[in-house]
Amino acid sequence: MTGTPTAPVLLPPNQFPHFYRGGDRIGALRGGPGGPMRPEEWIGSTVTRAGEENSGLSVLPDGRLLRDAVAADPLGWLGPDHLTAFGPSTELLVKLLDPDQRLPVHFHPDKAFARRHLALDHGKTEAWIVLAAPDGAGVGLGFAQAMTKAQVLDMVTRRDSAALLAALHRRTVSAGDTILVPAGTPHAIDAGVFVLELQEPTDLSALLEWDGFAVDGERDGHLGLGFPTVLDALRLDPLPAAERDALVRATGITGGAARDLLTDRADGYFRATLVPGAGRVDAGIAVALVLDGAGQVRTERGDVLAVGRGAAFVIAWAAGPWEVQDADVVVCRPPLPGPARSAT
Repeated sequence: MTGTPTAPVLLPPNQFPHFYRGGDRIGALRGGPGGPMRPEEWIGSTVTRAGEENSGLSVLPDGRLLRDAVAADPLGWLGPDHLTAFGPSTELLVKLLDPDQRLPVHFHPDKAFARRHLALDHGKTEAWIVLAAPDGAGVGLGFAQAMTKAQVLDMVTRRDSAALLAALHRRTVSAGDTILVPAGTPHAIDAGVFVLELQEPTDLSALLEWDGFAVDGERDGHLGLGFPTVLDALRLDPLPAAERDALVRATGITGGAARDLLTDRADGYFRATLVPGAGRVDAGIAVALVLDGAGQVRTERGDVLAVGRGAAFVIAWAAGPWEVQDADVVVCRPPLPGPARSAT
């Protein structure tokens, strides 16, 4: 394969080690190696893990890195409208997260902080599509009460994990729930909550706790800035109930008609659409995961890709419009240019 493909391209599994336990459900779904310390897969990734040369990058079946293929022909992969709005960045990173232990309380900086302190064009707003969750499992989303920077810094310094976790607003989740997590919002995810995550294309995480995890938070938990500086990116006031509710949807991930999975507030960062069984998708770069079924992806050019549960694929703008037949597919796409201009 050379040049820009005009057919959908299957993505091989891309699991790799991380600092928390998990990964067996990813391995079972995607045919990867599974756990016990590979709780993430990066799908359609053109970015690396922080500080690493290649880890995290997606490889195409012909051996090229997706990053390099896009760089070689950004017009074919991204299309003229995307290039005008965003340049040669795909503007998207998709992940599977399969934690066998609770994720630590952490947060991500926004675009403005990332530009000012890290010389990066993106922060890390993210969204979770819950694929499975144990009964009663949930997430922490924002502080439950107003905090001060001094209070948070004190808990971090004392390594008071219990107090940090207790400070979060808790929300139970079920399969089919989706949650937008704005940059700056402290959050955590319970063990067993299996999610498909969309995010800005960076690897920027600041840890507020790390006991019980295979990471040195005092060294690696603050993006190299020190906690007094990185905490300036943390939202200290609680999300008002109306705002918090506006971040959450319960659209379901099976049956029904094609539908947007995320709140409209996500449109400036990324988009996710469920195509259940059959449906048409407009031209544009997309990263997709098949949740169920055994069917086909067919372009208007006549190219056909057979897909089944667990298949992940990327499709370039040059492929034109395409359709799904006999499979439930989550289609992940970059932001809309208009909302992206006001995204922080």
